Amino acid sequence: MVFGPFYIRLTDPWLSSSSQRRHVERGSVSVDIASGGSVGGTIVSPSRRGWRIPRALAWAAVAPFAAWAVARVGGLERGSLTTQIMTGTPYVAAGSLLPVLVGVLARNRAATAVALVTTAALGFSVLPRAIGSAEAGSGPPLRVLTLNMLFGHAEPGAVMDLVRRLKPDVLSTQELTPGMVDKLDAAGIGELLPHRVLQAEWSAGGSGLYSRHPMTPLENLFRPVGHNMPAATITLPGAKPVEFVDVHPYPPLGSQVHDWTEAIGAFPPASPDTIRILAGDFNASLDHAVMRRFLDKGYADAADRAGQGLTPTWPAGRSVPPLITIDHVVVDERVAVNEVSVHTVPGTDHRAVFADLRLPS
Repeated sequence: MVFGPFYIRLTDPWLSSSSQRRHVERGSVSVDIASGGSVGGTIVSPSRRGWRIPRALAWAAVAPFAAWAVARVGGLERGSLTTQIMTGTPYVAAGSLLPVLVGVLARNRAATAVALVTTAALGFSVLPRAIGSAEAGSGPPLRVLTLNMLFGHAEPGAVMDLVRRLKPDVLSTQELTPGMVDKLDAAGIGELLPHRVLQAEWSAGGSGLYSRHPMTPLENLFRPVGHNMPAATITLPGAKPVEFVDVHPYPPLGSQVHDWTEAIGAFPPASPDTIRILAGDFNASLDHAVMRRFLDKGYADAADRAGQGLTPTWPAGRSVPPLITIDHVVVDERVAVNEVSVHTVPGTDHRAVFADLRLPS
């Protein structure tokens, strides 16, 4: 006989004529069923086995994330492929919570512990960029805007709209072509940013600086490796001259990864006597060891300081949203960062980065 999920095994089929009840006992629970007789018996529940993830699966889940964390913390990326995929660290950090859950469900304490350490290591590598550490400065202002123009295909009207709205003191451009120079001139850039140091080319190698304040070309500051990277000394009112570098190394594709590494390693260290700012398309994120080594020379990433370090800048204007952050404004550690914002410009696959800086008094 069956009642719901219980199976009743009858042990006394003899019905008593003097009783109008059947009494069924299951452990400490008794059930009286009015039926005109009594039947003794026990209720037998079907056996149930607890569902559990195999312990080996927990290790399979945590191993790739743990290896990534070791490579990221130790700066162990080598070659073109691992260098490129290292830009995905913020997404891996978010996904590293999954192995923790798998380890708990598998009741694998060792795997869970490794997963927790992995998540902590990746989290400490990534989360500070979203928190920021900048304090508002009150020194002389310097507003910087940088944009890779994609072989000069950025819409000049959109570029000029940004210049008019954000009022940068310096515009750092990459992939600047002679045709784009003419278009910007026609759009009136000379009225807003009359000073320039340009090295335009009909290729990805062109670059150029536009400034609101007088500029003097700066030669032999470092040996550029890759695209043109013009440098200049900018004379600002109420502040010491500032050295400015327009940055655009080769991307780390194939054998170019060696030139990319050499280019970033060749950037000059911060100087106690000079304030230096570098802005442009670094083709590198803060998850690259070579980029972190460069910053350790006395610099800071402006977006990182402002809590915008996880805002992606590439690729823009495509069917997929921007995924990685490779465009930067890098400042001397003595420079205060008031604000950083990122802006989409039609016609180019890079987003513009704007930084509102305050120089030391």
